Amino acid sequence: MQNRREFLKIAAAGSAGMTIGGSAFGFSAKSYNRIIGANELIRIATIGVNSRGKSMGATIAGQKNAEVGTICDVDERAIPKAIKAVMDAKQVQTPKSEKDCRKVLEDKSIDAIYIATPDHWHAPLTIMGCQAGKHVYVEKPLSHNPREGELAVEAARKYKRVVQMGAQRRSAPILTEGINELHKGIIGRVYLAKTWYTNKRKATFLKPGTVPSWLDYELWQGPAPRMPYKEGLIHYDWHWFWHWGTGEALNNGTHEVDVARWGLGVDFPTRVSSIGGRYEFKDDWETPDTQIVAMDFPNRVSLVWESRSSNGRKIEGQDRGIIFYGENGSLDTGGDEYTVYDLDGKLVKEVKSQEKADVQGRNTASPSLGMDSLHVADFLDAIKSNRRPNCDVELGYKSVLSMQLGNIAWRVGRDLKIDPQNGHIIGDKDAQKLWSREYENGWKPTV
Repeated sequence: MQNRREFLKIAAAGSAGMTIGGSAFGFSAKSYNRIIGANELIRIATIGVNSRGKSMGATIAGQKNAEVGTICDVDERAIPKAIKAVMDAKQVQTPKSEKDCRKVLEDKSIDAIYIATPDHWHAPLTIMGCQAGKHVYVEKPLSHNPREGELAVEAARKYKRVVQMGAQRRSAPILTEGINELHKGIIGRVYLAKTWYTNKRKATFLKPGTVPSWLDYELWQGPAPRMPYKEGLIHYDWHWFWHWGTGEALNNGTHEVDVARWGLGVDFPTRVSSIGGRYEFKDDWETPDTQIVAMDFPNRVSLVWESRSSNGRKIEGQDRGIIFYGENGSLDTGGDEYTVYDLDGKLVKEVKSQEKADVQGRNTASPSLGMDSLHVADFLDAIKSNRRPNCDVELGYKSVLSMQLGNIAWRVGRDLKIDPQNGHIIGDKDAQKLWSREYENGWKPTV
């Protein structure tokens, strides 16, 4: 098996002469290759480390063939905590610290970036990373809007980078076995996947405030058009505002819908509808706290996602999960496990993980450390093996797009007709306007 140095030389040679990152970075694939071939570790910069990124930094540091080289965040308070987490994971070399992700991309010693920023940064930073010659692990959702997702796929292919979306279940071995059993016909033809997410979120009220000294709010906004700072937005509740976030549908629904789409073996829908609203509280939320998204796919297949963000009663005994229904029975899953029932609901087969990778569905830092580690390991192996990862950018794009279409249907208040060849909206000008967004001057992503 070729080692890291040999692979990176070969990979870079395939794109020799191409300028990576344009004039902003000013180095060629050949010169970049000379830098990253200097050691056997894959050096990763973690960007966005307040919660999820802090946990994942430790997970990356725990991999035998990886090192966290730089920790980056616009909140200066988060950096020392993330460094401590990395060092507690027994990394030998102390990571560098940086506030501006653009400077991270200029660092030729960094081979890959990990992105756990707010949603409006995901795709633009993925694209910038590919252009700078970095491989990318980006948390879900891949993009803030459909057009960004298309561009992220284009960037990964053009610059020949490995781009993994953080859909950790794609690397779960027992779940993968269950999906393979579905495809082999364990419950016959599968025609419906039901998915859900529940939580007990509280009311959110924003109020005018002064930007705190520890925060670079200008850089936090990045690609998004400028808005006045408000207290209560940062670091989590931006999820519920369309300007930066994508609601519960993309915040959590992406995980279950990705597994559902995988099991059903479908790509783009033909019709998408959504009902719901902000029902529990009268506050500042813009996205629904109660929502049902339904999708029809070619060949008589449907997918449904149900969300109750502010009512914690579980569904089927689980706070989140997936059920596949077929002509001969059903298959339940949610983490790295699966259970099969016949048409009468009688247990047929049950397979649980041997790694104790229990899913804590409402844990925002890491629902499953075990699956996190497996997914990071897959990303690293994909880089070394010059292959596409388990949740390649294109797979991530298709799953994210499904839920983005659900949000668009909810926002315009009607069903959407979709082209099953490319996922584009047909014959609805108002809905098509939401395919992309406006950007702050100088920040519009291009490939």
